[in-house]
Amino acid sequence: MQTLSTAQAVVSMLELNGIDTLFCLPGVQNDSFFDALYDRTNAVRPIHARHEQACAYMALGYAMASGKPSAYVVVPGPGFLNTTAALSTAYAVNAPVLALTGQIQQAMIGRNVGLLHELPDQLAIMRGLTKWADRIPSPAAAPGLVNEAFRRLLSGRRRPVALECAMDIWGRKAPVVLPTEAAQADPCPVDEDGVERAAKLLGGAQRPMIVVGGGAQGAGEHVVRIAEMLDAPVVTGRMGQGVIDGRHRLSVTSLAGYRFWSEADVVLALGTRLQPQQMSWGMDDALKIIRIDIDSEELDRQKKPEIGIIGDATATLKALADRLDAHNTKRTGRAEEVAEIKAAATKKIRDTLAPQIAYLEAIRAALPEDGILVDELTQMGYAARLAYPTYKSRTFLSPGYQGTLGWGYATSLGAKVARPDTPVVSISGDGGFLFTAMEMATAAQNGIGVVAVVFSDGAYGNVKRIQQQSFNNRTIASDLHNPDFVKLAESFGIASERVRSPAELGAAISRGLARGGPMLIDCPVGALPDPWSLVALPRARPRK
Repeated sequence: MQTLSTAQAVVSMLELNGIDTLFCLPGVQNDSFFDALYDRTNAVRPIHARHEQACAYMALGYAMASGKPSAYVVVPGPGFLNTTAALSTAYAVNAPVLALTGQIQQAMIGRNVGLLHELPDQLAIMRGLTKWADRIPSPAAAPGLVNEAFRRLLSGRRRPVALECAMDIWGRKAPVVLPTEAAQADPCPVDEDGVERAAKLLGGAQRPMIVVGGGAQGAGEHVVRIAEMLDAPVVTGRMGQGVIDGRHRLSVTSLAGYRFWSEADVVLALGTRLQPQQMSWGMDDALKIIRIDIDSEELDRQKKPEIGIIGDATATLKALADRLDAHNTKRTGRAEEVAEIKAAATKKIRDTLAPQIAYLEAIRAALPEDGILVDELTQMGYAARLAYPTYKSRTFLSPGYQGTLGWGYATSLGAKVARPDTPVVSISGDGGFLFTAMEMATAAQNGIGVVAVVFSDGAYGNVKRIQQQSFNNRTIASDLHNPDFVKLAESFGIASERVRSPAELGAAISRGLARGGPMLIDCPVGALPDPWSLVALPRARPRK
């Protein structure tokens, strides 16, 4: 037992639980916290941003790229509220992010007296955006609450958690017992009976397919093994990209997956909501679904599966692969069928989205196999989800169903901090990039070597296209007045170029990666082909 302030205890617990970087923006309610952090910056590096949203986005990028918990700290009230778009995105993509915020004086919480940064109920907002949130009431309670936060971050479905602490509690001192061990994930044993039933059903299938989501990241070895035993196509979608190498003969895009879904008899769904498949592509009585998910609520959220297995994807898939051979049957011509459908879907994407594909191919060629691409709500990002070949786990980062415009650049900075030796490229439109463009200052100050590509078309392109196509060209609030992006980047001390073709883009990215520091590439483009005919697909299976 030692006498510590609440802030000292919290910093010690962050360090114990492996937090080596804290994304932050200081303020008066957290002064005592930062004073405690000052003595531990050799172990926990603070990176301060120019806007609170970037603190949370950088923590999100760190968690997504590394697969490990990350943390950010901001002031309460408007400071915390500025982070909530990123926090809701972390919830959507199952990222283990700890939101740490200050509070007004403890005795004043909830009294609505009008103190600086006071909210009616900040903790309630936190609880609505995380899997768990609590308040640190005293120095003695701090270690246990921080360890509880990390236990929840590591256990079950990985989603953000939050802790708040009153400004007068941060500096309060008392005897504190610091644990000597970091938090551990709750055990998750393999459902052996469920695995055996799944092996029998899959083994007897004639047209099996596999759908993987973000919950299968890290389980690629076992996914490949099972897929090859079954000759089953693996549909990756946006959150599942990288689970298996995109060049593998059985790795298919969502467009090809749509065709396989229409004829499948058994589907193995791994760590995925299976939302577009069940809600848009359709279900019928002939389709049997096996779901493996760490979250028991996810298994039958839309429809009860034939077999539902609660468990960690890696451990469960290893057990399934070990048992499948005893039940597996021969499927004549299946491999050839997969190759044919895959080739046809690839051709359709290339024919429909030729300009976007040319730019994506240039990016892919410039990035090494383990290079990270952070997509955005932009024309190139929409195409990337359909056609960008991802080779390694956690190298394609997407905001998932949240569709968080403006997330990309700041998130890519966090990814680069997490994996400093890995090349990182972000792609944004001119609309989304300006959400966090001021973080070029953060990149320059901290030497965060992200290559940011801005595809500028002078509009919120998707909005404008919809207005043109569906509302008789009545365009409104969709045109943009942009700065000179090259000069803007140079004003921050960042290298910058303007390119006008896929070949020029690829060469510029290569130069930026070789240089090593932060870089911005402005790539003016005109109107691009509409990708939505390849996304909003009609029902593939009839209702029964």
